[in-house]
Amino acid sequence: MHKYQSGAMSDDMAKFLLRVTLAILILFHGVSKIMGSIGPITGMVAKVGMPPALGYLVFIGEVLAPLLVLVGAWTRPAAFIIAINMVVAVLLAHTTQFFSVSKTGGWALELQAMYFISAIVVTLLGGGRFGVGGKWN
Repeated sequence: MHKYQSGAMSDDMAKFLLRVTLAILILFHGVSKIMGSIGPITGMVAKVGMPPALGYLVFIGEVLAPLLVLVGAWTRPAAFIIAINMVVAVLLAHTTQFFSVSKTGGWALELQAMYFISAIVVTLLGGGRFGVGGKWN
């Protein structure tokens, strides 16, 4: 049986769809910080007693890593960086919402959870064959 008939094509398409969706949605957050201000992020980092300059790491988690995931280069480590970025975002800005329900009845952190779990799934599955590939894809 040819590999495309065994479901490999649909597996690769699913990986591609998940990878591209995660990357584009996280990129919106990164572009927002590029066009706006990094001040709120560095302020939150300083508030927890860490050097404010560490706030600039958000550009790695919300711009560089999503771009790598988008094109399918170094997909696994880049997706893992996005997952770490989401953990840091929750710890810096959303800890009070951890056990909260939103006004519409969902978990207050469902979006952050979806990004985190999607990033972990991409880390585990890799990017599939629809990307520039490489050893860590």
